[in-house]
Amino acid sequence: MERELTWVWEVSAWEFAFVTVILGGGAAWLTGRAMANTWQPGWLLACYLALLTGAVRFIHFALFSGTLISPWYYCVDLVVLLAFGFAGMRHTRAGQMARQYSFLFARAGPLGWTRRPG
Repeated sequence: MERELTWVWEVSAWEFAFVTVILGGGAAWLTGRAMANTWQPGWLLACYLALLTGAVRFIHFALFSGTLISPWYYCVDLVVLLAFGFAGMRHTRAGQMARQYSFLFARAGPLGWTRRPG
């Protein structure tokens, strides 16, 4: 007897996009921005985002009847929040480097900076 593997999502795509991407991603971006403004290290941002992921999981649980303690969905949410958080941190850090050290660095795109020639 063969079993067919089917993926069962705990919440709909709309709920995932709203809670994890919009609410959680926005909070992660702002957390990354705050960490960059205070010149904190990236590992501390990862710790804060792990806590924020717990809050996002609670929102899924409380509002949309998702699972509260699910390692798979926790990891999925954590990866999304880490991407937003580190992008926010890098975007802010690029602006800081180009503004505060303008004699050494110039902005190179939204997430980077480059050394000025000479």
